[in-house]
Amino acid sequence: MSVYVKFCRVVILMRDVEVTEIGGRIKNLRKINHYTREELAEIAGISPKFLYEIESGRKGFSAETLVKISMSLSVSCDYIMFGENGTKRIEELIDILLQFDNGQIGRLKSIIEAIRELSQM
Repeated sequence: MSVYVKFCRVVILMRDVEVTEIGGRIKNLRKINHYTREELAEIAGISPKFLYEIESGRKGFSAETLVKISMSLSVSCDYIMFGENGTKRIEELIDILLQFDNGQIGRLKSIIEAIRELSQM
């Protein structure tokens, strides 16, 4: 965790629309990863109630919480905050991944890891 996050515990202040959009992205990513709210909350080190409030746009959160959630979901903080990662590829991948169940996702990860290894040779 960066020094900035450790020492900067400024609450992120956002308009209601932004908070709702951010919460929606977190909820969507949680579902793509096939996590229950309780599972993601445990991984991120926050309470399920607080995660619910974030996902529903009822509460903002600290930079430290943003980092914990983004690391738990394996996405950048930028994507959670702004919905961008330089391209629309993330959204396209989300649409594709939503078509698979848990077992299929595990097999897809193995296939993607094998392709990545082959491409690095």
